[in-house]
Amino acid sequence: MKIGMVSDSLAPLPYAEMLQAAKNLGISGIEFNTGNWSTSPHLSLHSLLSSQSARDEFLGEIKQRELELISFNCNGNQLHPKQGAEHDRVVRDTVKLSGLMGLRKVCLMSGLPGAGPNEQYPNWIVASWPPDTQRVLEWQWRERLIPYWKELVEFGRDYGVDTFAVEMHGNQLVYSPRSLIGLREEVGPSVCANLDPSHLMWMGADPIVSAEYLGSAIAHVHGKDTALNNPVVATASLLENGPLDDIRRRSWNHCTLGYGRDTKWWSDFCYRLRMVGYDGWISIEHEDSNQARLEGLRKAVDLLRACAIFEAPDYSVQAV
Repeated sequence: MKIGMVSDSLAPLPYAEMLQAAKNLGISGIEFNTGNWSTSPHLSLHSLLSSQSARDEFLGEIKQRELELISFNCNGNQLHPKQGAEHDRVVRDTVKLSGLMGLRKVCLMSGLPGAGPNEQYPNWIVASWPPDTQRVLEWQWRERLIPYWKELVEFGRDYGVDTFAVEMHGNQLVYSPRSLIGLREEVGPSVCANLDPSHLMWMGADPIVSAEYLGSAIAHVHGKDTALNNPVVATASLLENGPLDDIRRRSWNHCTLGYGRDTKWWSDFCYRLRMVGYDGWISIEHEDSNQARLEGLRKAVDLLRACAIFEAPDYSVQAV
């Protein structure tokens, strides 16, 4: 395993300073946000797509610090009834750039359409009653999600991208390991998981059991934690829709690694990842509004150094 970082974790820093800070923290690679739900402060898709010299300069800064380019991340909602076309353009430009940079993997989300063809806003169905919820889900999957993803996977092949690491996130059709496998069965093995345990935590799933369930479908892992605010959970439930920076009134908040689950939990998580064959990046995503970015990243790196498994196993049973 290797410790990486999502570039927006240090969004306020200029490009070169962000890279140097990552290097100083002991991080080995960077996952870059390219747009949609990120302002993409560290790169311009247009510039990198249109200029080989811009790509060489971009990559040169990374190599100069002995870092690796992990992947590009274009999280957004490409199935949005009104904004979907704009988000889809960023997704496809990210696929093109990945191909030009020799990357076979793109990180993104599944998308969420409205409840029908004339809707203005996305509609996330999280209950089974009344019965029209089932009709909405059927329409969303059959008329929007599956056709889009079949075409996107074909598009990716044209640019050498054969792995789409889907982050399972609220307000997306693919929000759980079960829905991820459902899309994978419909579209094929190019649909993989970006296993971010923090989202599964607040939705009530078990990330360690989910790692076992997903197995070889895991293509990427985010290092992010979630702290449950139990006094609020007791009356508000985990279905939280308050402002992300109003942490005292929220039932859950994303937090620095170790502040939601302890070191033992993270050791168990990393050990399970190794058991199911995952030996890739754990990309830290700092979204803790209660802790400074550099302090949070430093603590996350320290925790992962203690919990992740970096060397290949060499144990063998002696012939007795």
